Amino acid sequence: MILVTGATGHIGNVLVRKLLAQGEKVRALIWLGEDTTPLKGLDVEQVVGDVLDPASLEPAMCGVETVYHLAGIISIMPGKNPFVWKVNVEGTRNVLEAARKAGIRRLIYTSSIHAIARAPYGVIMDESLGYDQNNPYGEYDRSKAAASLEVQKAVARGLDAVIVCPTGVIGPYDFRGSEMGEVIRCASEAQTMLYVEGAYDFVDVRDVADGLIAANKHGRKGESYILSGQKLSVSYMLETVCEVTGKAFARIKIPFSLAEWAARYTPWYYERTKSKPRFTPYSLEVLQSNSNISSKKALKELGYKPRPVYESIADTVRWFLENRRAKSTT
Repeated sequence: MILVTGATGHIGNVLVRKLLAQGEKVRALIWLGEDTTPLKGLDVEQVVGDVLDPASLEPAMCGVETVYHLAGIISIMPGKNPFVWKVNVEGTRNVLEAARKAGIRRLIYTSSIHAIARAPYGVIMDESLGYDQNNPYGEYDRSKAAASLEVQKAVARGLDAVIVCPTGVIGPYDFRGSEMGEVIRCASEAQTMLYVEGAYDFVDVRDVADGLIAANKHGRKGESYILSGQKLSVSYMLETVCEVTGKAFARIKIPFSLAEWAARYTPWYYERTKSKPRFTPYSLEVLQSNSNISSKKALKELGYKPRPVYESIADTVRWFLENRRAKSTT
């Protein structure tokens, strides 16, 4: 039996699909009241639990051999966020302790490229940079770094665990609409797109899921593996969506200086309108940061092989359009 926390998330539900396709028995840890649409129709056992409630993790771990821990909170908003820290750090600590008590064979933790220390342009970002819990760029980054260090501490105490660090994830089965997924969705619907020029490394969610499974099978205890894809500019992404759909749409490039000024106020707007953040100081920083990221270690040790980014964008567009049609007929 395999336990997946965060199974309804983007990476999580794709991982579940991959595991089921391989004939594995999968149990998903579900928060009380959580929308389980991403798991609809899948032969997966669903158990209610909370990473912040250690008692609820004990029955979830019963009879489990492998744990994929993906449950976490993503945030691109500025400032401290106690809930992000609590779920990502304390929640991970609880899962690690429950796994130790249950005698789990192996735990695979999904961290993030943003947990790794930033490197200036000209320096290749790889696992040797280590985790930086004092990262000045965002609470999410710091929390994932701190959680990764918790995993390393657990390994030092005897737990068999491996850490994977995906870059920016895109791809189909994006039920909740990730930050970049929403950009692709809106473009696929030929909406007018305001964008800031920049680039980052993006990886297909299906390749990340394959990398997680490979980390379980081939990863070395206590090691970290970056799962990167390809550097992709925002303008290339929008142009590719236009090419795939065959529909032109207005694209308005915002000067970076103007975007920086506006980003001082957008967090206030997003909080009050309860809308999904897009332009924040954090997101702008990411698009301008060093994205020379190496997954050489994963390629060599895990057999990791990311697909071409064009294929990822095209499949994401098709999924969003098919999902929209399916909703309109129900």
